[in-house]
Amino acid sequence: MIARRWHGRVPNSLAAEYLRLMQEVALPDYRSTQGNRGAWCLNRVEGDVTHVEMLTFWDDFAAIKRFAGEDVSVAKYYDFDDAFLLEKEPGVLHFEVRE
Repeated sequence: MIARRWHGRVPNSLAAEYLRLMQEVALPDYRSTQGNRGAWCLNRVEGDVTHVEMLTFWDDFAAIKRFAGEDVSVAKYYDFDDAFLLEKEPGVLHFEVRE
């Protein structure tokens, strides 16, 4: 199993709306992809910024490709992200999960 972690930062003033979109749009997108084993949206406040992390689990890299495209190291962004994120981090991290 593979864990995938994406990180983004939004201003606190936009955090509630962004987290709502992540819950209503992103999480269902992750979870509806064949081979996804679970998806969670994590957040924490640090000063005037809210950090958002998407932590997802996948059967294998083939499943991640179905979600993110051929280059699994590249972050997948939604059309609303530009209005919220302070910057778009280009990549994600992957971890092998030991069960």
